[in-house]
Amino acid sequence: MAIRERRERERAERERAIITAARDLAESEGWDAVTTRRLAAEIEYSQPVLYSHFKGKEAIMAAVAVEGFADLARDLAAARAAAAGERQAVAAVAEAYTSFAERRPALYDAMFTLRVDLPFASPDAPIDLPRGFAELAETVRPIAAADELEALTETFWSALHGLVTLMRSGRLRRADHARRLALLVDRFTCGT
Repeated sequence: MAIRERRERERAERERAIITAARDLAESEGWDAVTTRRLAAEIEYSQPVLYSHFKGKEAIMAAVAVEGFADLARDLAAARAAAAGERQAVAAVAEAYTSFAERRPALYDAMFTLRVDLPFASPDAPIDLPRGFAELAETVRPIAAADELEALTETFWSALHGLVTLMRSGRLRRADHARRLALLVDRFTCGT
């Protein structure tokens, strides 16, 4: 029994090392630099060991994305919990979301822009995938009034994602980010 538990623990540690190395490498050099050969060298295991954990780079990216969704959900929950009121919660969550994307661009890309094999909007989705959306929903719930909560949440999320994506690609001036975010919050919270 102890041998099997040790092997399971070692396997989990190797998997954790692969995910961490991929995430770190992507953040420092971009996703093109993340290859199974490079990861094997980084964690000092052979490529077959990586393939015993993941089918390939796409599966590693999916694991990184799932981890990112958990991180984002924690950031959003903390921002919402620290807010003094409904409007402040929307503003704090909007800021937390956009800050997350700015601080972790490669992670954000794995989560939202790159093709990964994850079952989004499905009962088969890993538990961490819908957590961030749930935090957004809880943030806008008090201001939803007669609006359908899911559609309002999707609209809020889409607006945040659009601002982040357009700013990161240079299509929106970075200097105007705070003004745009304040305008978005004002429009979502009018009347509160």
